Amino acid sequence: MTQADTTGADTTGADTSGADTSGAEAPDPDAAQAAIEYCYDRDWSDGLPLVPASQPLVDRFLATTTRAPDEVIGELEQVGRNCTVYLAAVNAAMAGCRPEYFPVVLAAFEALMRERAARGGGWQSTSGPAPMIVVNGPIRHELGFNTTGGAFGPGFRPNATVARAIGLIVRNAFGIRPHVLEQATQGLPGRWSICLAENEEESPWPPFAADGGQPAGASAVSATLLRTCEFVDNRHTPDPEQVLWDIADTISRTGSLIFKETSAGVVLCPEHAQMLAGAGLEKKAVQEWLIEHCGRTGADLRHAGKNGLRGIARFADPDTSADEEFSRILPSPRHVPIVVAGARNAAISMVVRIFGEWSGTAIPVAPLAAAPPPPTAPAEVTS
Repeated sequence: MTQADTTGADTTGADTSGADTSGAEAPDPDAAQAAIEYCYDRDWSDGLPLVPASQPLVDRFLATTTRAPDEVIGELEQVGRNCTVYLAAVNAAMAGCRPEYFPVVLAAFEALMRERAARGGGWQSTSGPAPMIVVNGPIRHELGFNTTGGAFGPGFRPNATVARAIGLIVRNAFGIRPHVLEQATQGLPGRWSICLAENEEESPWPPFAADGGQPAGASAVSATLLRTCEFVDNRHTPDPEQVLWDIADTISRTGSLIFKETSAGVVLCPEHAQMLAGAGLEKKAVQEWLIEHCGRTGADLRHAGKNGLRGIARFADPDTSADEEFSRILPSPRHVPIVVAGARNAAISMVVRIFGEWSGTAIPVAPLAAAPPPPTAPAEVTS
């Protein structure tokens, strides 16, 4: 059967016909559909179609790294499962990554496995946390990552597929599937789609990877787990302290407070970051300001049923004696990491609720071991 006509009306002048002008014979869509259904039947999918991972395709991924295919790169003792380089390659291929993305996938996975929450029960939590991956350095442009507008949104293959690859590894290597080992109450939109490439070109500060121990200019990946994301839209004031108060109010929302202390990252848009830097604030000074001002009074916490403490966990206590006391919630700069991402077209930033605490580690992206060999003729899907 021939490829169906995909031509549609377009007002941009772009060619949307899907026509192949290379002279190569178009793949058989029926064979592709059969391979996609094969993946669905084996419960490998996150709900969306997968790229069938033929052995030649997987070999192209493995060719990009010097690591042995059977090297174990992550383990969850509580479920008795691990992930090897080979399994990571298979899942990265199925996620739609190009082979040259694979070193970034490996770095992202290693960064996540540095997170205590990810090694523990984070993937199985009722919060249904999402990985947030941050890419720094020349690799952003070399591979075509989106570094500007729509940082949290879709539309860019590297951002979308690197994040998806992590989700498929968790599902297929670790066996964490919805309604089985995954226990999310409601889950998080975009759980397997948050991969930011920091907007280093418009950031007034050193790259985020430098906070994780990597030299400026290095291609590196940082990652942590998030409970949710909350936007801070403040294009109403030229006063940087008012912007900080708005961010602090968002961080201090009682609905997010479960324990005595919390972690909340701030993904600043370039406009907010430049405003703060223009007022003479380095990143560390912004973190210190937020540590000082993020929190709630005892009365606020009591009204929400969260003023009491049993160890580190909050509970409802009728005692009103601490109503006037202000309780700070961010204990250290590592509990409020700061990234710069997005476009400089509106003063909209994002607070991200960190599940646990960021490890403070960035992982360098290994250089390609070799250029991936060209694709070969279609082969059977691996079992």
